[in-house]
Amino acid sequence: MKTYLKTLGKMFKKHLMRFLSLVFMVLISIGFISGIGSLRDKINYSLSEYYKAHSVSDFIIKNTESGFSDEDIQTVKNLFPNAAVNTGTSLDIQTGEKRSLRLYFFDFKNWSVNVPDVKEGNAPTDKFEAYAENADNVIKGYSLGEEIDFKEIAKAQNAPLSAMLSLLPSVTVSGIVESPLTFANDGEPSYNNPEDATVSYDTSGTKDMDCLENILYLSKELFPFSTGDIYVALEDRDTFNAFSREYENVIESGKQVINEQLKNVEIITLYDNYSFQSLTSYGDKVAAIGYVLMVAFMLVTALVVFSTMTRLVDEERSQIACMKTLGYSSRNIVSKYMLFALTATLIGGGAAYLVGLGLTYLLYFIFNYSFVMPPMSSSIAILYYIITVTAIVAGTLVATAVSGFKSANERPAELLRPKPPKSGKKVFLERIPFIWKALSFKYKSTMRNVLRYKGRFFMTVIAVALSTALVLAGLALLDLCLFHDFGSGAIMGISVVVVAFAGLLTNLVIYTLTNINISERNREIATLMVLGYQNKEVFGYIFREIYITSFIGILFGYPLSCFLNWLIFKTMSVGSLAGISWFMWLFAPFIVMFFTWVVTLILRPKIKKVDMNESLKAIE
Repeated sequence: MKTYLKTLGKMFKKHLMRFLSLVFMVLISIGFISGIGSLRDKINYSLSEYYKAHSVSDFIIKNTESGFSDEDIQTVKNLFPNAAVNTGTSLDIQTGEKRSLRLYFFDFKNWSVNVPDVKEGNAPTDKFEAYAENADNVIKGYSLGEEIDFKEIAKAQNAPLSAMLSLLPSVTVSGIVESPLTFANDGEPSYNNPEDATVSYDTSGTKDMDCLENILYLSKELFPFSTGDIYVALEDRDTFNAFSREYENVIESGKQVINEQLKNVEIITLYDNYSFQSLTSYGDKVAAIGYVLMVAFMLVTALVVFSTMTRLVDEERSQIACMKTLGYSSRNIVSKYMLFALTATLIGGGAAYLVGLGLTYLLYFIFNYSFVMPPMSSSIAILYYIITVTAIVAGTLVATAVSGFKSANERPAELLRPKPPKSGKKVFLERIPFIWKALSFKYKSTMRNVLRYKGRFFMTVIAVALSTALVLAGLALLDLCLFHDFGSGAIMGISVVVVAFAGLLTNLVIYTLTNINISERNREIATLMVLGYQNKEVFGYIFREIYITSFIGILFGYPLSCFLNWLIFKTMSVGSLAGISWFMWLFAPFIVMFFTWVVTLILRPKIKKVDMNESLKAIE
């Protein structure tokens, strides 16, 4: 056991950079997937808590004719005996060519449904004070303490509305509030925007805005006419759960019984509310991006981890042989490498939880560019994290076990001999004379080396292709926001995060595979140095292969990115391949090649430090 632990400690020390590469690879993949994947759950939790805290109405019942009688109001209370029911009246007033004012009349003392957030000032103390809605991209807003003279407004109105307004006294704005039904920065057509205003919205984030408006909440004492609106907040607040299927059934049955009991009514539910619907819609779109990219990130990580552990076991063949001669079983030997991989994965996965949590907070904050977001829920959204960690840990252990047992089951005598080098064969380019003859000797040598080790070549090409596809996916989303007016700041922030994490992953992929490649070729590099090659020539000999392999990976990345982007657009129900700007297709390979160049700069010292004497010692 003492010897076993010593060899284990030496393995961690010897392969420290490889260990750290695995840690950061897992950290980036799991951090990104859990961060972007948990955002929808975080939004839904926050929205549900906001819905409960502000007693948001499930039904707004509007009379389309003369107003509700006391019997009508009692009917609604009988239909929903345990619900909170408020009544009020709303008026739309044209105050200018493209500006309108909406007035809401409530009983401030018994306001229990759609309770607003007071941002400034205080609650009205009498009927001569009012609340004003907070300014946003649509609402112009009033100032605290500002006086509104309705007699002046009445002069521009037609009868009978002007007669009603002329009866209203001047009021002073005592408080600035935000309605719990309105947290989209571009207004709320289902609730606050006048029906005749030329404002159109959809959940893709596009808008056609042709009016500004102000909103005032006044005392019901100022409007002694019939009630026009009934607000109902159902008793079971847990049913909502961000538009659950159960909530949908409750709403549908509720609408049916209301229509059966009351005539000439219009019913507005949260399914008609732009703020609630668009926020959950954006959350669903982010989740769709997360579903697709989760698979791509996990594939890249799995490929690189498998390649790393397979090559590590190959490099430790002599160690495995010695341990077998000392009586260690294959299971004990393989356990050492599985522990190496498991430790790296668990450290990376543990740190990834914090990265994912921070990313979720960042993305939630970014949503404030499109919404006045409700307070973030403290509920833990951990499903994506658990799925990703479980899959990556399981895949890492299986890959390590397969490669480990393959070597550990060989005889010690075979393990002590180095693997014979791959025999040189003609590459397919040699069968195309006009291309092959045009290549200089160094490029002929490079192409033979690139294509001789097919397993290593395909592993690198696939990893780079997947990385290129991820970068292009981020750029396509960014293009959708910048040049096609989709999603405003919310989805734009997501796209920037995708590009950043895809770029980081690409950098790690190329670094890890190149680092392994250099470690495997120490003897070859030392031989070149002994033969008199200068550092610059040795760098070119090794790194030309990396550039060529990366370029081929980029070429394969284009069809892969077409499929990935098509899948993202399909799951998001917006965007198309044809809509991606042409320069985005050209920008992606520059990003990948830039990271490749950065990796070669980082790894130059590693080549310089190759010990010629140690590397060229007889293996026997």
